[in-house]
Amino acid sequence: MAQLIAIRSPGIGSLDERQSALNKRKPSVLLVAAKWWPASSRLAVALNRHRCKVSALCPAGHPLTHVSSLQQVYRYGGLASFENLRRAVQDSQPDIIIPTDDGVVAQLHALHEAEPSLRTLIERSLGAPESYSVVESRHQLLNTAVALGVRVPRTRKVERDDDIEAWHAEIGSSAVIKVDGESGGNGVRISNSLDESLAAWRELRAPCSSAAAWKRLAIDRDPLALWSSQERAPREVTVQEFITGRPANSMLACWRGELLSLVSVVVVAAQGPTGAATIVRVIRNERMKRAAESLVSRLKLSGFFGLDFVIQAGTGVPYLIEMNPRCTQLGHIEFSGDGSMAGVLSAMLRGESRPTVRNPIRGDRIALFPQALAAGDACRSHLDASYHDTPSEEPRLMHELMRQSWPRRQWAARIYHAFKPLDKSDPVLFEDLDNDTITIAIAR
Repeated sequence: MAQLIAIRSPGIGSLDERQSALNKRKPSVLLVAAKWWPASSRLAVALNRHRCKVSALCPAGHPLTHVSSLQQVYRYGGLASFENLRRAVQDSQPDIIIPTDDGVVAQLHALHEAEPSLRTLIERSLGAPESYSVVESRHQLLNTAVALGVRVPRTRKVERDDDIEAWHAEIGSSAVIKVDGESGGNGVRISNSLDESLAAWRELRAPCSSAAAWKRLAIDRDPLALWSSQERAPREVTVQEFITGRPANSMLACWRGELLSLVSVVVVAAQGPTGAATIVRVIRNERMKRAAESLVSRLKLSGFFGLDFVIQAGTGVPYLIEMNPRCTQLGHIEFSGDGSMAGVLSAMLRGESRPTVRNPIRGDRIALFPQALAAGDACRSHLDASYHDTPSEEPRLMHELMRQSWPRRQWAARIYHAFKPLDKSDPVLFEDLDNDTITIAIAR
């Protein structure tokens, strides 16, 4: 069976001065979450299981508040999110901070600049500060990957309409327009003509209005909405070559520029052409592994990261399309042979060898919970053949994740979406498509 790939377990001599103290106690972890994704809560449970003391900074009602094992929960409020982050870090004094959203990473970068007393901790958690600008820019990241010999789609920065027109004249009719700072496919538009690309560019380049920011705060309960609209520089828009193929991704655990472990999957089914995966299949892919090793080393990364790829139809070549500078949805899962990402990082913090694998998943297909609940009848045979990743050890969390997210259950959101329904995409099944008939490129 394909499984987690062990890269290296560093010795005690590679750690900082705090290592000897960590060996004698549980490492302290601060998880920071703004979006209502289940990955942060699942990671919290796994870190606690691997003898970490876990605290969280999150909005009220977040899935993390339903995890029974947390030491402390700090409120991530939308009117003073930056101060909330600063105070939570200062109060909890963690050994490592683990962000679970791209926006949180940007806010940690800003905190690194504003608070000299916290710089050592943030660098220990995220990696070298000279790489922060690369991590935040898709264009810079992919240029770095090209310099390292990693295969990427042709990508250009867009600053005016002429850039889009020149792209289509040179490359062709299809394109993927992306804006930095979004996730889950929200900042991605797949176009099939110049007119569609121009419309997407004009939409994505528009700055977030005050009304939109307040809507994100009041309806979506996004604690970063006001901070992002007021503090961050204009977001970068890129146009990228459309690669016909199927989506794949890798999650990495790394420390000071060394790759500790990696797990790679291809997407079996997803919530729409640019939506979140619902079912994945674990694979081994040497090109994806080499891309991870090269980028981790060049950027001197620490913590959890994700790499998104499209595996080209016909050739099987993986094209790197972007990096997620945070944990993704595979970090808590235990694989035969090498365990989980949470276990690997926890053991590294204590200077110990990898923990014993006690409950590895069976098979190589994983139905992600709760996303797989929306997989659809077309995916039934794949669901039946998959390991169902349910948090049975945390019944309160499991019950919460089966419901609509807390913001959507509030009256304000229910009234708002009665007049403006949420966009819904039909599930996409990739596994049964022949290479010659795959026509969708996922660009998260």
